[in-house]
Amino acid sequence: MNLFKHRHFQYNIIIWAIRWYCKYGISYRELKEMLYERGVTVDHSTIYRWVQKYAPLMEERLKWHWRPKSGISWQVDETYIKVKGKWVYLYRAIDKEGNTIDFYLSTRRNAKAAYRFLSKALRGLKDWQKPSTINTDKAPSYGVAIKKLKNEGKCPEDLEHRQVKYLNNRIEADHGKLKRLIIPVRGFKSMKTAYTQSEGQALPQSKVLK
Repeated sequence: MNLFKHRHFQYNIIIWAIRWYCKYGISYRELKEMLYERGVTVDHSTIYRWVQKYAPLMEERLKWHWRPKSGISWQVDETYIKVKGKWVYLYRAIDKEGNTIDFYLSTRRNAKAAYRFLSKALRGLKDWQKPSTINTDKAPSYGVAIKKLKNEGKCPEDLEHRQVKYLNNRIEADHGKLKRLIIPVRGFKSMKTAYTQSEGQALPQSKVLK
């Protein structure tokens, strides 16, 4: 099934626009200008609708691209982004190579949010895909969440929880890159928009939605 059927623009133009918007932190109006310079005339509001509709579908279709490998360690941390003028927390997990595993937006930073995020990240993984080690900061909420997940059988009993700051250098640096991408859009209008942008950060160059 072609998800772009009946669209005025070719699918490769739509994918190009979504990929560049999510990857490089440009505004919809800037992307409109870039497309115009390449002979494509499209309104910035149309690009916005493309991103909201197709970025989540692309993320769902391409999960296989960054699926966890056997026995790897995860780096888990949270940062904050502004949504509707208020700060919310973006929980993220990456592997040792910097590939995104999962993310979760929450209005709170506590054990309940950490549990929901890790539960989401582990959901659907086969036993051999689950991490052998999870690196976090010293926030006690992660220890509470991991203990609960072990009790529920959602993560390996022998999973090691490390709370060593330097082990999370990669994800903390990645937060900085994410913030630079967000600056041009000056925050988000809704949680849905913020979630879509976060999904877009992990999208590889691909045309599998054709």
